Amino acid sequence: MNENKSKKSGLSFSSGIGSSSLLVIFVILCLVSFATLSIVSANADYKLSKKVLDRTSAYYTAEGQAQAALAALDAELAALYADSSSETAYFNAAKEERSYTFPLSDMQSLKVSVRIQYPKKTGDTFYSISSWQVVITGELEYEGTLNVIK
Repeated sequence: MNENKSKKSGLSFSSGIGSSSLLVIFVILCLVSFATLSIVSANADYKLSKKVLDRTSAYYTAEGQAQAALAALDAELAALYADSSSETAYFNAAKEERSYTFPLSDMQSLKVSVRIQYPKKTGDTFYSISSWQVVITGELEYEGTLNVIK
């Protein structure tokens, strides 16, 4: 008699293959979406790492050029010091300050400024570094509109 009631109402629940298949399909879709997100994230990290590598390499190349320029300046100032008869003659030949600029990219450069010094005793330096900084040398371009709140 119970069999007739379930046939009459038209309701029959079976927990067979259908629900487990849906669960497997859902799990597979989740795994595929997480895999896609992982690939996209890894690609973005790789591109960022390449940019950082290029920027760091450019900076250390410019720093090496700056160190070479300072070594040449040191040799030049030592020769001027040996050849000059007075502090005034030394500064007339050497100037008071010098600046060097070494490109990092189209937009940035390493700028080194040094202040020339007259050594008072043996072992004193010929210059002191007054600034060592990365400066923006290019124009920034903005594509879009700026909304200014008044």
